[in-house]
Amino acid sequence: MNRPVLIYHSDIPANAPPDELDVLDQVAWFEIGLKLLKYNALIHPFTLSIDTIEKQLYEIRPEFIVNLVETVRGCGRLIHMAPALFEHFSVPFTGCSSESVYLTSNKIIAKKIMRYSGIATPDWIEYGRCNTKQYSGDFLIKSIWEHASAGIDEHNFSLLNNPEAVCSELKRINGAKEPSFFAERYIEGREFNISMAGSGSNPKVLPPAEMRFIDYPPNKHRIVGYRAKWDTSSFEYSNTVRSFDHSDTDKALIDSIKDVSFKVWHLFRLNGYARVDFRVDQDGIPWVLEVNANPCISGNSGFVAAAEIEGIQHHELAGDLISNLS
Repeated sequence: MNRPVLIYHSDIPANAPPDELDVLDQVAWFEIGLKLLKYNALIHPFTLSIDTIEKQLYEIRPEFIVNLVETVRGCGRLIHMAPALFEHFSVPFTGCSSESVYLTSNKIIAKKIMRYSGIATPDWIEYGRCNTKQYSGDFLIKSIWEHASAGIDEHNFSLLNNPEAVCSELKRINGAKEPSFFAERYIEGREFNISMAGSGSNPKVLPPAEMRFIDYPPNKHRIVGYRAKWDTSSFEYSNTVRSFDHSDTDKALIDSIKDVSFKVWHLFRLNGYARVDFRVDQDGIPWVLEVNANPCISGNSGFVAAAEIEGIQHHELAGDLISNLS
């Protein structure tokens, strides 16, 4: 095991919440996989010190980097800086390019690109542009930059049903700072996560997962929020269940979702692995909510679960993910 590999992960503060601590589980998953593949994994937190990164790369001279940087200084706005530095130093790395990561991590930019390209994504309202169009339906306030359902807390959110209320809430929550939140039209219906892996030109769709909302009361919104993902003591966590079982009547819908996922992959020039999240409305139309170019890869993640359904073992999946480097 003399083949060095660098695993860079988010720099985690001592008081980090569960969604940030999860990256350490991802580190452990990759470390085991790399050992099974006879690599020597060296682990470092990622910082914006170019001198530090350059020194580590020079001393270790890794064959490649595993990019597990989900936040920089606790913020998702800067995550494209990690692959940008890896590209600058000409070291191959797992996952998507800095361009793909930037375009997809900014949800508003991603939605504009998809809308322009004819891919269905829910209407949205940006802070400062509230009066440019008449909107209808209910709207949910979301973070522009953060994933892992950050900012969507089932105890705090409410659906707003008119642009004036949306604008007022966006003004309150954004304040005088650079806008960090926007509003997205809420799609009542089913939710699907599509995990994809492969080269930029030849991706593969892993078994689609549906997030099912079990025994939710009629007045409770079916949303995969922060508690559903991270609060193990909550109703939402226990009653939001991932399922890979689909009926024969869903075949056309699943095929449609897969087709859109391929379009998204090629549109954003994704590579290595990614996840596309959908809501399907009452008319059976799939709407893309988010494109995650750096999804969670831990033992209990949806991505690994989809691979296991496909019969892909730990070392095989790790080998697949490092075989298509950027």
